[in-house]
Amino acid sequence: MTRIESQQVAINKSAEDIYNFISNFRNFEQLMPSSVEDLETTEDTCSFSIKGMPTTRLKIGEKTPFRHVSMVADGGQIEFSLNCSLEEDGDNCKAQLFFEAELNMMMKMMIEKPINNFLNILVERLKEIN
Repeated sequence: MTRIESQQVAINKSAEDIYNFISNFRNFEQLMPSSVEDLETTEDTCSFSIKGMPTTRLKIGEKTPFRHVSMVADGGQIEFSLNCSLEEDGDNCKAQLFFEAELNMMMKMMIEKPINNFLNILVERLKEIN
């Protein structure tokens, strides 16, 4: 199993606020980098493409209130999950994103850096939400 992690960031919002935000894909427009194209969202599903890569489709998977949200591949060539882990820190929280998939060594080498950059952009933008 390949696991790619974002940095952990401190956010000036409660874990409940971030959990509620990340549990609704309609909010993802605020997080996505400019390289994302064709973003389509519902509350529970999302699809987008990143320049030069195939379309990615996600759906909300398992959730543990105020602690964890799992987003899983909804079709596509690779089965993967994108997980958000939240940790209370007083009135604030810490957040970290994890990408997990069964990848061969060549695929891992190709996507590890772009996925890591993508995760770090998303988690950094979580700090900026209203």
